[in-house]
Amino acid sequence: MKPCSAPPPGAEIAPEGTWCQIIRHQPQGATAQPALFLDRDGVVVEEVHYLHRVEDTRIVRGAADVIRQANERGILVVIVTNQAGIGRGIYNWADFIAVQDHILDELSAAGAKVDAVFACPHHTQAGAPYNDPDAPDRKPNPGMLLRAADAFEIKMDQSWIIGDRANDLVAGLRAGIKGGIHVFMGHGVEADERERALALNSENFAAHGAKTIAGALKIIPILKS
Repeated sequence: MKPCSAPPPGAEIAPEGTWCQIIRHQPQGATAQPALFLDRDGVVVEEVHYLHRVEDTRIVRGAADVIRQANERGILVVIVTNQAGIGRGIYNWADFIAVQDHILDELSAAGAKVDAVFACPHHTQAGAPYNDPDAPDRKPNPGMLLRAADAFEIKMDQSWIIGDRANDLVAGLRAGIKGGIHVFMGHGVEADERERALALNSENFAAHGAKTIAGALKIIPILKS
């Protein structure tokens, strides 16, 4: 496994192996804000099996619009992504950095800013030290969202997550946020994903479905015009 020898400013790999990158810090003494948590592959970028090459990276249509709307409304934008390809040795942190830098540059060029990125490399089939199938940061566990809550002042009870897997929404539920949007993209088109996601809907967690990430603008109250 090739190490990450030179993370970009604000980034580090935690002792547990999780990528933690704070891009835009809250001003000291800032009041708490809601957050929009986003899965990456299949939501922000088109699903490519184990994406690890810049040339295969394509921003999903509408993703920059949703992020920009969140920016304009003072909502934190946090990417939370499982990256089992690193744990399984399919690609390395250097590949991840190259792709992630490209994603952030493309979004920035469209006027969309991300505040933080968290990535978990753990997987059942990963090699040590990433072979914990129930790692706290691997979705459906809520660890990456809780890391964001430690790094920022976040109104978790007003925050939402958008993902293409039911497990993205489960992570949101376990983190105590308001709700989640399951998009019919990426892995979201697989059998039972939508059914499992919408089954999470309850008095304590609002679960909705949308065809694309752009549909979130009509559903998530903190993003509505």
